[in-house]
Amino acid sequence: MHPLSVLIIITTAVLSEALWAASVVVPKSNCYAFDNSSRIVDFSSWIGHPFEYDGKDNDLVIRFCKDVETRSQTGYVDFGRFVNFNYFVAGSGHIDFVQGFYNGDLANCEKSYDKMGRTAQVNIVCGNCLNGYCKGGLGCICNVTYESNCRVFVELAIPCEKPGPRVFQGFTVGLHPRSWELVYNGMTQFGFDKSHCDFSFLTEQNHVALYLTAVASLSTLVQKPIFKVFPENGLEVRLSGSGASGKPPTTLSPTVLIVNWKCVKVATDTPYVVNITIPVEGYEPIQFMLTKMCEYRQDQGGGTTRGWAIFGVLSCIFFVLSTLFCCGGFIYKIRVERQHGIDALPGMTILSACIETVSGAGQGYSRPEDLNSAFASEASWERPSISAEATRRPTERNYGSI
Repeated sequence: MHPLSVLIIITTAVLSEALWAASVVVPKSNCYAFDNSSRIVDFSSWIGHPFEYDGKDNDLVIRFCKDVETRSQTGYVDFGRFVNFNYFVAGSGHIDFVQGFYNGDLANCEKSYDKMGRTAQVNIVCGNCLNGYCKGGLGCICNVTYESNCRVFVELAIPCEKPGPRVFQGFTVGLHPRSWELVYNGMTQFGFDKSHCDFSFLTEQNHVALYLTAVASLSTLVQKPIFKVFPENGLEVRLSGSGASGKPPTTLSPTVLIVNWKCVKVATDTPYVVNITIPVEGYEPIQFMLTKMCEYRQDQGGGTTRGWAIFGVLSCIFFVLSTLFCCGGFIYKIRVERQHGIDALPGMTILSACIETVSGAGQGYSRPEDLNSAFASEASWERPSISAEATRRPTERNYGSI
């Protein structure tokens, strides 16, 4: 077999494997952590599981991924609650994971750690306690150390869950340069992990701009994205932008991946799904799905874009013809009709006639009553006759006469 053919087959196999690789989906709860090799460990099944430790004055109880409290005859004292997955991180040495519990009871601890009241730190060991305090089962508390009345350190030994895929932490994909609706911290968010009609894009949306960011020290590991369309026929898809060319994204300068798509066939029953995969060297690929509605076919020229283009061309033709007509008419009136100044402009005769018509000046037709009123006004300027003066009554007075 020709070496080039072998290379093509290998490349096709690698791309197919990447396309069909399962995406790393964010867990359903915040009870998860990444180990020191960036592999995700999901403890969702452990939420609320109690671990008790018998002390001299009180008992300490841990409800996994919920809270830490002490119980005595005087009552319960809360040493913090677990509310954020950022409080669940990898440990060092013989400690595998560390959980932080904050915002416990505030009484007598107003000036405690970061003014969060009572707090607790649970150091998780995968396996058994080093002191051999407990073995087997679902684990137990190895020891408890009170730093003060407001902070406690607890060592907990449990059989940890099996690590999952290696996640490319710090990688985000969003609809804006500083957002992460699709991918956050290397994990696909809900709504883009599989086909969801509620998260689909409309038919008239011809393109979608996605912004990619990554940690600068690891950005060179990001490779060119590839995609797969389901069903294969009916939706034309093309990737463009700096993200499609393989430019390394960073948090300060995100790259843009533009998804250009066009509906060729109508699909009213089920929308089209575009599966986009971004390979990352040494990590699980970043994978998310975009759903596109196709309620009608889109023109080859782009629908609205084509209409604006036609309008622009017609406007240019009209402008050119108007300019030629005005210049030609101006030259004709100057050389042939011997007109000068503003009178030589084409259309000025019509414009002047319209202005005179609106203003009422220069009308060529008068009604009979207008003529009679004109004669009457003209006669009023003449001196009155003697007979007219004789007909005046003696009692008649003229006011205002001198």
